[in-house]
Amino acid sequence: MQNAGRLKPEEIESPTMIPPDIHAEIMRRLAATEREHGVRILMAIESGSRAWGFASPNSDFDVRFIYARPADDYLSLDLEDRRDVIEYPIVDDIDLNGWDLRKALRLFWKSNPGFVEWIQSPIKYIENGLFAEEARRLLPLVYSCERGIHHYRSSAKGNYREHLQGEQVRLKKYFYVLRPLLAVRWLERYGTAAPIEFASLLHLIEGETELLADIAEMLEKKRGAPELGLSAPYPRVNAFIEAELARLDAAVPPPDDLRPALPSLNTLFLAAAREQW
Repeated sequence: MQNAGRLKPEEIESPTMIPPDIHAEIMRRLAATEREHGVRILMAIESGSRAWGFASPNSDFDVRFIYARPADDYLSLDLEDRRDVIEYPIVDDIDLNGWDLRKALRLFWKSNPGFVEWIQSPIKYIENGLFAEEARRLLPLVYSCERGIHHYRSSAKGNYREHLQGEQVRLKKYFYVLRPLLAVRWLERYGTAAPIEFASLLHLIEGETELLADIAEMLEKKRGAPELGLSAPYPRVNAFIEAELARLDAAVPPPDDLRPALPSLNTLFLAAAREQW
């Protein structure tokens, strides 16, 4: 460990490398998905702890994708009855599932945290056509910081109360609390969707050297421990979490001043559907 007084946020980094054999298998499964379901994958990324930057040695590969069906399918009378997700069981630690284009954009319209994080993932498997780039371009227009604050606050509070109260706690759950709390700080400070990489949020506690040192130690332990790795609690980290949760309980997020986003999302939907077929 480095001296706590000298630790800087940028020193807490994480690799985003996917092993070549796993990458090849993921690409094979994505191609098979297109053939089996008669769809075109517009975007495929890594989600979860590997994209966030705190994976354990045995973490799953959480592959998420957006797909388009043939354009005429979206004009069908039974559109609302058709399944709009593709899911597979986890095999060899690869967790693969995706959303239909229309479902994804409807969720984007509501600032769905999953979709917002997917389009910002630093680990990309496929970007086919205009969809991913255009979705990222529209993010400032569509994203509701107010909804984001409510989501991250609720996520942090639930994980803290359920998983970090015992004499031994799961290291993984610390980051399921810290990341959303820092994401709220990002939303409050910058008014834009928070990046998903944990390291990109750490400047928000810059100067709190002892807290950063504890987080660095936790990261080091987690990267060397299995998913269910246990640890004694970290009092300084718990104190920070409790103070942030108390602060957020008393805070009222400012309302958003968003322009109507639906016309832009409709344009993207039509363009992406037509482009692929």
